[in-house]
Amino acid sequence: MAVRIQEADFDVSAELAGLRAGRLDVGGLASFLGTVRDLNQGDAVSAMELEHYPGMTERALEDIVAQAHARWTLLDALVIHRVGKLAPGDQIVLVIVAAAHRGEAFAACEFIMDYLKTAAPFWKKESTPAGARLVDSRNSDNWAMEKWGLAGQGLGRAEEQRSEPARTREDERR
Repeated sequence: MAVRIQEADFDVSAELAGLRAGRLDVGGLASFLGTVRDLNQGDAVSAMELEHYPGMTERALEDIVAQAHARWTLLDALVIHRVGKLAPGDQIVLVIVAAAHRGEAFAACEFIMDYLKTAAPFWKKESTPAGARLVDSRNSDNWAMEKWGLAGQGLGRAEEQRSEPARTREDERR
């Protein structure tokens, strides 16, 4: 499991290859790559600036990855999130999950991204022709958290969370 917060760009192919290098037990990798859009809420976006609290952000992301590990049988996971000033088309976030089976990899990747979009401690500011504005999570992002049973609550201990969308470790024991 790895979490990285960085200003520098990343190479998606190299990160995918690195996560499965020497691992013959990996049956599937699920990934999500987020990029800066040039249009949001009907306005042109010329830049996005992302800020975070060093230390706090890493701990929060490590916790959500641990929760994903508690819900599904995962072999590895990687979250890279960029900070600083980014331009439209720039890569912002990469989530990769390795598992023996695709269902667990897909579900865990989606779970991690839903958290990143709603509750991760990042502050995003867009530059538009009308000026700078902060970016909040959308209703659809909040609804996504509901399907994991996490709406309206802080994300607590991984062992206390359960999910329905994919097979869990408990299902495998049966």
